[in-house]
Amino acid sequence: MNASSELGDFLKSRRAALRPEEVGITPQPTRRRVSGLRREELATLSSISITHYTRLEQGRATSVSDGLLEAIARTLRLTEDETAYLKDLARPATATSRPAPPRVTYVSASARQLLTAMTEVPGIIMDRHNDVLAWNRLGHALLAGHLPFESPDTPGARPNLTWMLFLDEQYRKLYTNWHEQAELAVAALRLVAGRHPDDRALAELVGRLSMNSAEFASRWAQHPVRTCTSGVKQLRHPEVGAMELSFDNLVIPGTEGQRLIAYTAEPGSPSEAALRLLGSAAAPVVEERRITAPAAR
Repeated sequence: MNASSELGDFLKSRRAALRPEEVGITPQPTRRRVSGLRREELATLSSISITHYTRLEQGRATSVSDGLLEAIARTLRLTEDETAYLKDLARPATATSRPAPPRVTYVSASARQLLTAMTEVPGIIMDRHNDVLAWNRLGHALLAGHLPFESPDTPGARPNLTWMLFLDEQYRKLYTNWHEQAELAVAALRLVAGRHPDDRALAELVGRLSMNSAEFASRWAQHPVRTCTSGVKQLRHPEVGAMELSFDNLVIPGTEGQRLIAYTAEPGSPSEAALRLLGSAAAPVVEERRITAPAAR
């Protein structure tokens, strides 16, 4: 993804979303060509020159200070996440002339051992693209029981939760508030894209999603930006019914964006009972060994 063009699109989208009246500008009776803020209005409110701002929006600025970006962020009323995204796009990390090919990512033995030990807590490990690298039995049963348990073990066949949210009907039906989850998924992916503009695998994922899902493409074009480290999921599981589960995103140190996501239910709640029921059904079947007594002589 081209950071310069993404920066221009992001700034234009935020200018268009802000009405002049919201920032104390009384529109003239003459017809305006834009519904939101004009470039010169944003530049004036941010105390920067229109030339400098135009170069920034066109991706031609060579020197951009924190103060300038923060002034623009204040004028556009950006959130903390949106401000960080603006800075990432305006000053992308120095990259090589040719992006490195995508690398296959694996989970460490210790992280996999921890995940397996979480027998009563659904857990999954994902990379920054939302590819599932590993899950425990309960995590698999909760999110994707219709897929083979071993699917994360094959890099080319790994489930991607963002892809599934838009294009896997069974996974999509799992969320009672699908539209909210879709918006959050796109916003979180946007934040990652801003931090890693030369991530070829991420660019390919966004391209495939945009081609196969008009819903994703429409949301992506709106440039939502938001981080998501914890929250509550409203689910309707096909086997155990409605559940309200809290989740936490835990970054795994020493990795390139791997994170463990764990789901828990409030003690004593119907959701906890449903989770226990699902856990009983998801427990691996242990084959009984029949011991035959030696024949009497």
